Amino acid sequence: MSRFVRASKYRHVFGQTGKKEYGYENLKITNSAWDTNFVAASGRYISLNWNASGGGAFSILPLPSPFNNLPHGFPSKLPDIIPLARSHAGPVLDTDWSPFNDSIVASAGEDGKAMIWKVESSMFEGWGLEGWEPQDFDPVARIDATPRRVGQVLFHPTAEHVLATATGEHTVKLWDLANPESAKSVLSGHGDTIQSLAFNPTGTLLVTTSRDRKIRIFDPRAGGEAVRVTEGHGGVKGARVVWLGEHDRIATTGFSKMSDRQLSLWDTSSLNNIKTTTIDQSSGVIMPYWSDNNILFLAGKGDGNIRYYEYENDALYPLAEHKSSDPQRGMCFLPRRALNVADCEIARAYKIAGSSLEPIAFIVPRKADSFQSDIFPPAPSSEPSLSAGEFFSGKTAAPKYVSLENGAVFSGPPPSAATTPIAPTPTRTASAPAPQPEPVATPVYEKPKATSLATSPVASKAPSRSVSYSMDDDTSSALKEENGKLNGELRDALEKIRNLELQLETYKANARKAAALLDG
Repeated sequence: MSRFVRASKYRHVFGQTGKKEYGYENLKITNSAWDTNFVAASGRYISLNWNASGGGAFSILPLPSPFNNLPHGFPSKLPDIIPLARSHAGPVLDTDWSPFNDSIVASAGEDGKAMIWKVESSMFEGWGLEGWEPQDFDPVARIDATPRRVGQVLFHPTAEHVLATATGEHTVKLWDLANPESAKSVLSGHGDTIQSLAFNPTGTLLVTTSRDRKIRIFDPRAGGEAVRVTEGHGGVKGARVVWLGEHDRIATTGFSKMSDRQLSLWDTSSLNNIKTTTIDQSSGVIMPYWSDNNILFLAGKGDGNIRYYEYENDALYPLAEHKSSDPQRGMCFLPRRALNVADCEIARAYKIAGSSLEPIAFIVPRKADSFQSDIFPPAPSSEPSLSAGEFFSGKTAAPKYVSLENGAVFSGPPPSAATTPIAPTPTRTASAPAPQPEPVATPVYEKPKATSLATSPVASKAPSRSVSYSMDDDTSSALKEENGKLNGELRDALEKIRNLELQLETYKANARKAAALLDG
């Protein structure tokens, strides 16, 4: 057995279930057998597929979090009757929140329609007070996507108001929400039901898994058939796919022909399989989630385990496993820009267990009360890089990122987790938020001192951070160029240090073997 332990700053990450007041009880989750996650979250709200009579519905609730100032009397145990989004004529199958506005959510239904909803905070006033009466939500837009079901909805990662829908006709359609009368692009060629879909970080490629056991990569603007196709997992049940951030890799979960649960890594440039790992022989679908910390989370439906792996050099290294006796029906992860960095929370999941929703914080145990830049790379920002018109006209732009230390927003590829921008040109700071259709209070910027799921003295010591810059275009360009150069040099230096550490461990191991032979 090797004595060498791979160096990783996330090796000791642990999952911690939050207090009851940071979750919800008395949920009525849908009984639909359709395979989606049943729950989705933005930085302010959470949506759950609801079990409702007389058509389809889903609930919209304030995010159960210490950051959210919930209305007076807002209960963690929900009443039997709550406001619902009810306009679908059939069961709601999937929901997805806009990455650019925490108050806008899309829904997909068995009735073949996709709908867009806008949440007003005033809708939650009066909860728990005498005389309160629930008022249902109304959609702001309806899309007649297909005569058959719409199985999944997914917002574009960089272009505002662009939505993808997976239909029962075995096609993916892309829509401009400003003109939803007809689809802007139709992606075809699937031989059976589409099981999952994911964009790459710039939204220039889209990958799907299908019941016909194939993995397809499309150019979403060109439409038509896939540009690359390959055979996926051997089983027909529950294949899921997720793009591994800026890496040209995708990860899929699925089943072998013998019904073993598998995790596979693929090269997106050729769709060659890099490695397939058998996880276990359980029957539940595995839901994959990617974090920009280079961590892949795997949550199995019907079991209480959440496994997580760190991606490095075309390998997924197991970190640890969060175990629970309560099996999960569905799960979602909070956007990273909404995490509590003061308590070293690198990810937060919301898990449906029975009739309750419980939060799970994934924390790096550290005692320092300053911002830990090495474990908090910049997160995707809430500001779009493109309009829908620019995207469909062929324009491409890098996503915008936000520093979790000071709220500065910048464009381009994210720096390494071990570095921070030297002087980015912020388009928004913690003290000057950008206008949106409805102001969104992102907890990272406004309340860095607030406690997270597990109250910690670290949080109370964390200083408030705010930054603003003023510079002309020439200075900004020079600083950006210098910043990129220094970041590159730092990454090279870190790689050299890592190689030296590996050599040192090898020398130590050889020395121990030599000593053992001499002693023998």
